[in-house]
Amino acid sequence: MTQRTLVLLKPDAVRRGLVGEIVGRIERKAGWRITALELRTLDRATLEQHYAEHVGRPFYEPLVEFMQSGPIVALVAEGERVIEGIRTLAGPTDPIAAAPGSIRGDFGTITRENLIHASDSEESAERELKLFFPGIA
Repeated sequence: MTQRTLVLLKPDAVRRGLVGEIVGRIERKAGWRITALELRTLDRATLEQHYAEHVGRPFYEPLVEFMQSGPIVALVAEGERVIEGIRTLAGPTDPIAAAPGSIRGDFGTITRENLIHASDSEESAERELKLFFPGIA
């Protein structure tokens, strides 16, 4: 089943020069394609909407601050089981638990700065795509 998902390459990925490597891994997966890509700096209002479910949790403020600390790359990926697939490609948020070959397993350093966000379900993808790419969603 063809799906569409949001991927965010976080400020640490941009700062460390990993955008090409991560985008390349997505592009090399047979049947997946990138249909939109944009470098942008996120404002607090967008981040508050994106992370609304985490308000009040101890990591919320540090996460919002981190996501505002530099530019990010937002992209739309499409393909067969792309939601599940990109989350597998990303690996768990803890880089020590992430398998070698995954983005976080190969490049992750700390849990809070974990390089990449990928929608976790079709519902999340739909909501997140409307927020980041309203003209596409």
